[in-house]
Amino acid sequence: MTDLLVERAVTCPSCWEQHIVSIDLTEPDKRLIEDCYVCCNPMRINFEVDNDSELVSVIADAL
Repeated sequence: MTDLLVERAVTCPSCWEQHIVSIDLTEPDKRLIEDCYVCCNPMRINFEVDNDSELVSVIADAL
């Protein structure tokens, strides 16, 4: 059975600091907006989930 909440590391596109984000695999919108914990710049986190509810990719980019 797959966990429906997973944690992954992402790198801030502004300051390059790594952060752990929690991703809800049941979310219909595969996008999160989070502020960097270090530089406070917002980043958009896009993620892809396959048909088996497995996380395929996570990409963070600047807004």
